[in-house]
Amino acid sequence: MDLLKLFIKAAFVENMVFTFFFGMCSYLAVSKTVKTGVGLGAAVIFVLGVTVPVNYLLETYVLKDGALAWLGAEYANMDLSFLSFIMFIAVIASIVQLVEMLVEKFSPALYGALGIFLPLIAVNCAILGGSLFMQERQFENIGEASVYGLGSGFGWFIAIVLIAAIREKIRYSHVPAPIRGVGMAFILTGLMGLAFLGFMGFEL
Repeated sequence: MDLLKLFIKAAFVENMVFTFFFGMCSYLAVSKTVKTGVGLGAAVIFVLGVTVPVNYLLETYVLKDGALAWLGAEYANMDLSFLSFIMFIAVIASIVQLVEMLVEKFSPALYGALGIFLPLIAVNCAILGGSLFMQERQFENIGEASVYGLGSGFGWFIAIVLIAAIREKIRYSHVPAPIRGVGMAFILTGLMGLAFLGFMGFEL
């Protein structure tokens, strides 16, 4: 599969937020300002860009049926795929811990603004979803898995930055009291999801 097409498909056609509604809790909670949206979005790109290829290697050379054949003939029939969930989550938690340490060291202000939602990337379903989709689609090589991870992260980044920019603007608009805040964010997300459906017409 062409890598550019795969990236575009992951970011726009199969956007984690607007197509699958993955990662909605962080998306809604941290999208009040563009600054925090950009910070969390960049962290998600990094985490997906690292965990998807790492989990691809784990799946290919350790977990799936026959993956341990490289250790010897006696391991050729071993199937550890039942460990996929727990191993994927362990990798994700480790990378998220690394991201948290880096953000705290180099951008304390952003670390404070993101608050509890930075460590909660570990339970962001968009992150685990990227690895599970990688497993389901059986990419041919680590390059495709890496591009898919980066594309999925970029799609989530676009979604949170767009909604944050709109929410900053409508803060100065007259919005009826019953739908202010999260209610308006849900309405905007639905409209943006409809707009992103247009990308499904791409010939990829």
